[in-house]
Amino acid sequence: MRLKARRVLLAAGLLAASGLLAPALAAAPPGQPKDGPGGPGDKQATVTKRAVGRASAATFVFYAAGPAPSSGRPVAIFLHGWGAVNPQSYGAWIDHLVRNGYLVLFPRFQEVNRTRPADASALAGRLVKTALDELAADADAKPDTSRVAVIGHLAGVPIAMNLAAEAAGLGLPAPKLVFGTMPGGIASGPKARGITLADLSAVPASTMIITVIGDRDARAADAAARRLLREADKVPVERKLFVRALSDDHGFPALTATLAAPAGVDSAYDGAAIKLPPEPKDSKPAPFKWSADMALSGEQQTLVSQINNARTDTLDYLAFWKAFDLAAAAAFSGSDAASLKMNPRFADMERWSDGWPVKRLAVETPRPPAAHTAPAAAQGAAPAARR
Repeated sequence: MRLKARRVLLAAGLLAASGLLAPALAAAPPGQPKDGPGGPGDKQATVTKRAVGRASAATFVFYAAGPAPSSGRPVAIFLHGWGAVNPQSYGAWIDHLVRNGYLVLFPRFQEVNRTRPADASALAGRLVKTALDELAADADAKPDTSRVAVIGHLAGVPIAMNLAAEAAGLGLPAPKLVFGTMPGGIASGPKARGITLADLSAVPASTMIITVIGDRDARAADAAARRLLREADKVPVERKLFVRALSDDHGFPALTATLAAPAGVDSAYDGAAIKLPPEPKDSKPAPFKWSADMALSGEQQTLVSQINNARTDTLDYLAFWKAFDLAAAAAFSGSDAASLKMNPRFADMERWSDGWPVKRLAVETPRPPAAHTAPAAAQGAAPAARR
């Protein structure tokens, strides 16, 4: 019996050394902060879930039940990825925002396989305008339009930037913060599939812009993020940040910063369970003309499937939720993005259960636009010619 027991112990030791028992013994990732940025907020709050507008052009609205504070509720406009039109796909983040005092607007700016990407920004703008107008006199919703932040995911990021650039013309409050995660879906030209960018030089200089990408399938998101930051050239670099969330497999389950990482399903926010407002009796549907760019590509279908099955983990709590909370607090108070970069909490991802630090966020201040220099001939001209 003693010999058999020794053999069992020896076999267990060999398995552990080879890593075959690693999941059972691996360090656990950090959980959600108990309070403060990234924390759960008011766990006891009942959440009001409704829709405004009309059935064919609805915005889902979420806020804590009961009268709003006297100052109103800060507004978070959540712009979904292309094809991910159900708020339950982002329900965990929406729940976090609501329980931390936000009025959350989720405009459903796309009817899958019936909406052209080129039309999405205008549709989103109209939906948000209708929702804010309808909620302005609601004592429970009470949007504070001096504190507006826009969160975008994938194609929702260029749409967020378009809304920031065109807010005045659309009759919308200018957002204090644009927080774009995994930006993509930007049209490469006037006739290409994707979101057509507005003139981003019209984004007000007072706007804070933060883009967050991951390190998996990141090439397109990296290029899109840098383009958006570069084209919003009236916004000083002190009000911009480029952030990269890093995957970490030190423990189990591993943290993987994919394009779908900002999503986190919560079926309590299923849009199918929320009653839509009726269509006006005298309204007639607009003529429908199908075009190929309305259909989801195979790659988009795969990504939507990943979004619709995304779980919530440390990347959500710390790379997205906490980072947004800190950024919004800074933007609403008039601070700039440089103060965030200097804040050690912003990039910190805490520690695995064995004490090993989770890979921190990589935070960059984008380079300023290249200064225009005079032609060499002009630089070398005689003083009289220069005058």
